[in-house]
Amino acid sequence: MLDGLFIALQPGNLWWLLVGAFLGTVIGIIPGLGPATGIAVLIPLTFGMNPTSALILMAAIYYGAMYGGSRSSILINTPGDGTAIAATFDGYPMAKKGEAGPALAISAVASLIGGVIAVIGFIFLAAPLAKFALNFGPTEYFFLLLFALAAFVSSSSGQLIKAYTSVFLGLLISTIGVDLQTGVYRNTFGIAHLVDGINFLVVIIGLYALGEVFQNMLNINNSKPKDKMENKIGKIWFSREQWRRSKWPIIRSGPLGFIVGVLPGAGAVVASLLAYTTEKKLSKHPEEFGKGAVEGLAAPESANNSASVGAMIPMLTLGVPGSGATAVMLGALIMIGITPGPLLFQNDPVLISTLVNSMFIGNIMLVIINIVLISVLTKVLDTPPKVLYPLIIILSFIGAYTLGYSTVDFYILLIFGVLGLLFKLLDFPIAPLILAIIVGADMEKNFRRAVTMSDGPVSFVYASNISFVLAILTVLALFMPLLVVLFQRMFKKKSL
Repeated sequence: MLDGLFIALQPGNLWWLLVGAFLGTVIGIIPGLGPATGIAVLIPLTFGMNPTSALILMAAIYYGAMYGGSRSSILINTPGDGTAIAATFDGYPMAKKGEAGPALAISAVASLIGGVIAVIGFIFLAAPLAKFALNFGPTEYFFLLLFALAAFVSSSSGQLIKAYTSVFLGLLISTIGVDLQTGVYRNTFGIAHLVDGINFLVVIIGLYALGEVFQNMLNINNSKPKDKMENKIGKIWFSREQWRRSKWPIIRSGPLGFIVGVLPGAGAVVASLLAYTTEKKLSKHPEEFGKGAVEGLAAPESANNSASVGAMIPMLTLGVPGSGATAVMLGALIMIGITPGPLLFQNDPVLISTLVNSMFIGNIMLVIINIVLISVLTKVLDTPPKVLYPLIIILSFIGAYTLGYSTVDFYILLIFGVLGLLFKLLDFPIAPLILAIIVGADMEKNFRRAVTMSDGPVSFVYASNISFVLAILTVLALFMPLLVVLFQRMFKKKSL
């Protein structure tokens, strides 16, 4: 940990940490972008960088966006990302009552405490989980990846068919290229560039960055003018009474968000909403929630930042992302030479400890940025969309070209940009598609190995206790939405 601290405090790494924290905050503030899109657009920044600095930068962008997302939620009732939607429930009512400054301050401090709690949890949980993962063979990894996909699908409540479609399409895309075991060309359509498959970073940039821009450009003339909050922020700090009401919700929601974040597919949206509903049930004055209750803002802010750190644990220890943003990070890390998994903790423990120390330092930086520079940062909300969106498109094309220096990637980028737009218009979840593309090749490879090593096409399920448990969890995850509906119906009948 001391070695990691010294490396994190190197001027170069501190610089990239500051850049990531600042950019993450700005990305979080801009409605519609979010951490996944931000990381996708800024991936070219990491090319040629030291892998440690690149990991620090991407992680800072990720949890920095969690801080920034609530700024626009509080000030203009427009969440920067889905993870900040709970901040609109009581944050905007506080701003309307003239308490925008205290709301901004308490959300920043809550994010800091939630982040620190999660980093402590990371220290104690990540290494044992990585050690446990060393017991995984091809069978265990296949069922782990299958469980991750099932968890993502089951978390898309009300969109199960659409989520299944996303996963199927993602797995289909992952088969493009030459099959290394048989030498057969699959789904290449005679295009030589596709022999090595489609670079998943081009897919990610197209789906997230271009898809988001295309959707916003369709609505650019129909968007309602945003409420102006200039000169209404006031003193950016909170009262002693507001802190008294917030401190325990913040402390309770930190571990809750961390645990939810570790679960594949759950993510910060679930964590923040769960924290909000929990505090509303525990509150002595639940009627104040939705009308400017400070604890109704503090709890989800602590939970969503904690969940963002928790989501990095399965990504780094098992190679299974816990959210859409960590799925993007996983692809970027593989490109720069960092292979997430249990061996990463064995072969390069200093890298992990450097990341942990950088997260401590980064959370402190973010509190300062979000309190001292808030009046400057909120000016980002005034950026004309006709300036912002073309800039994102230019960065997307530059990033796609630098991945393979081929103009074919331009056409692939546009195709997936249009696909991303269709997904948003038809309300299809993108995260299961991205996860399926990234893990599809590994799933196929481990499945073939598992079947080859077993006595038959079914017996590999019982190859070990771990694979059997993961198979059961996968089935439960797939049927969980159905079970929830059945239980709700049974409960209603009993209540009647």
